[in-house]
Amino acid sequence: MKNNGKISLSKILRLSHSVFMFKELLLRSPEEKSILLKRRLNYYVQKGELYSIRRGLYAKDKNYDRLEVATKIFTPAYVSFETILAEAGIIFQYYSTIFVASYQSKEIICDGRSYTFRKIKGPILTNRAGLEDRGAYYAATKERAYLDVLYLNKDYYFDNLYPLDFEKVFALLPMYNNKRMVKKVTEQFENFKKKEAEL
Repeated sequence: MKNNGKISLSKILRLSHSVFMFKELLLRSPEEKSILLKRRLNYYVQKGELYSIRRGLYAKDKNYDRLEVATKIFTPAYVSFETILAEAGIIFQYYSTIFVASYQSKEIICDGRSYTFRKIKGPILTNRAGLEDRGAYYAATKERAYLDVLYLNKDYYFDNLYPLDFEKVFALLPMYNNKRMVKKVTEQFENFKKKEAEL
């Protein structure tokens, strides 16, 4: 393949992730003009060789990772809140919506799936403590997702706190710099220990 600055379909398909943004591809092909790259991508979409999720966001095919998309609609972002809590068994309610920590609050429907973005302050949002690198995107650990929920909600009912490692919870807590949260977490931890002792 000639190194002529053009982004070829084979180059796109070799990318490790399943979802990519127009601006990512443009950065990978610095000599490619924006308008020419758009035409090339539209051609691949029309031929059915790429899938257009929404403007400026593409996938290799329709079987792309929805959690990967969630973190590319707005960046920086990471998957958190009820999506992670349900995955960990801390809450029992199922949500088809994907919940994401971002720099703004917004709800959008993208390719038939609902995404809820919740605003987290910059210093917390960009802090990698308590985040897992899942290859193509970042997701909160269950401890960080628990704290993210408490950060945005004064009262929230958690069905099951047993999956949490409270040592990790207390280690992450100073990042939020929030006295209300310290009080709430301490209270929930003490109640949890009491219930555990009763068993």
